[in-house]
Amino acid sequence: MVTGHTGFKGSWLSLWLSRMGARVYGWSDKVPTIPSHFELTKDHLADDVRGDVGDGPAFSNYLDSVAPDFVFHLAAQPIVFKSFECPASTFMTNCMGTVHVLDSLRRMSKPCVAVMITSDKCYDNDERSGPYAENDRLGGKDPYSGSKGAAELAIRSYVQSFFKDQNSLVGLGVGRAGNVIGGGDWADYRVVPDCVRAWSKGDSPKIRNPRSTRPWQHVLEPLSGYLVLASRLQLHQVACGSCFNFGPPESEERTVAELIDEMIFSWKDKSWINEGHGGGKLPEANLLKLNCSKAHNELGWQRTLNFSETAKWTSEWYQNYYDKGVASAYEKTIEQIEEFEKLALSRETFAI
Repeated sequence: MVTGHTGFKGSWLSLWLSRMGARVYGWSDKVPTIPSHFELTKDHLADDVRGDVGDGPAFSNYLDSVAPDFVFHLAAQPIVFKSFECPASTFMTNCMGTVHVLDSLRRMSKPCVAVMITSDKCYDNDERSGPYAENDRLGGKDPYSGSKGAAELAIRSYVQSFFKDQNSLVGLGVGRAGNVIGGGDWADYRVVPDCVRAWSKGDSPKIRNPRSTRPWQHVLEPLSGYLVLASRLQLHQVACGSCFNFGPPESEERTVAELIDEMIFSWKDKSWINEGHGGGKLPEANLLKLNCSKAHNELGWQRTLNFSETAKWTSEWYQNYYDKGVASAYEKTIEQIEEFEKLALSRETFAI
């Protein structure tokens, strides 16, 4: 079962799980964008339900009816800027939605593995030069970050109060990742969708903070981490409640400008406009790095694609879509999943 299966990461994960032989049940309140990766690739689902994780009883009833072996909780309000427009609903979805999922899991009557997906923004970002590790302080200065930090506290309390009990049927882990890019993301206020929307129309996107540094990674990178974590939880090879960062090594972190310049090689005669550092009206973190050594040491996971490959794969997916149309999206997604699996095997970056 995947919550938030209509979202960018959720739709890629659902398709990958289905390709691995799983029957995938999805719970999501809406399709977030038009177009969307979900609408282009959704035919593989066993069940596609519209529901809000904010509705605890309805979600609990659906979870009971599905009785899943695995739950991947990705349902969220994922946009930082929207959290300033709608802070209360952001907290309701990201924090209380997580609580409702946890409370439903607490009443499971069969063994189940749950992977709770939060964000790298759950850390109390003090603009340090070094990376954040899993035991660093949680929090956040904006509503989105605060909601993710609050969700983490809720998860921790449920783990300690219920899931570490010897009679608990649930094995639970937490995945933290951010700045995920790849084909099929058309969300507002994100640099890659903003760029490809503009380029597809012959325009030049305006970039607010080109010097901001982010741990860019292809969408398949953290998803592979979530799958490895689920596998290890099922085999009781990691402790219930374990949290893991998933991201590239520090040497692979790049600025917004570097990402756009790397992508633009694939788009002939395109450009972008620098609106200047700090040009946005709302506060935005300039530096955020993750220490992913725990995932490497305990899960045997590391990123598969380097920065240039990540940008190239992302550009190629969108170019394929805009050149060949809707029908090509599913085929390109499967092609990239298969190639990613081959590269992971040859580079020995993870094993499920």
